[in-house]
Amino acid sequence: MAPSWPQISARFTRGDRLRVLRAEREWSQAKLAAQVGVTRQAINSIEKGRFHPNLRLAFKIARAFGKQIAEVFIYEDI
Repeated sequence: MAPSWPQISARFTRGDRLRVLRAEREWSQAKLAAQVGVTRQAINSIEKGRFHPNLRLAFKIARAFGKQIAEVFIYEDI
C-alpha cells in the first residue's frame, strides 16, 4: 500500500516570468504546452494566474527552459 502523504497547501506563481522566458525563446504557448504535456489553455491560465501548476508540472516547465524551479516560479504558502 502506498504511503499517505500529507496535503500541502501551496501554490507556484510567476506567470510574468513564464511569459518572459517564452518570449526570449520565441516560443508560443502551444509550443511550451506540447513540450510539457498540457494544453495551450493551461499555459495561458498559469500566465494569467488563474491556475497554479502542481509540483510535477512546475518542474517540467522549469526543465523545458533549462532553469531551476525557483528561477521560474515563486512558492507561496496558502
